[in-house]
Amino acid sequence: METNLIVEGFKFMALGMGTVFLFLITLIVLMNIMSKVLHKFFPEPSAASLEPQTPNQKDNKKIIAAISAAISHHRQG
Repeated sequence: METNLIVEGFKFMALGMGTVFLFLITLIVLMNIMSKVLHKFFPEPSAASLEPQTPNQKDNKKIIAAISAAISHHRQG
């Protein structure tokens, strides 16, 4: 029974590397399919709806007054 261990080693290496390669290719294909399905059912919001809404000037005065009062209260004790 004469077997060449180097040839057997290369066979196992090719089998293992081939298995990993096929798994990674399958993973990439499935992730691309999942991405397309998600983008179909959950599209990205448009840029117009992402614009921040500016608060009124009256609201800014209330916020400034509240911050000033909090700082004053903190400094007093």
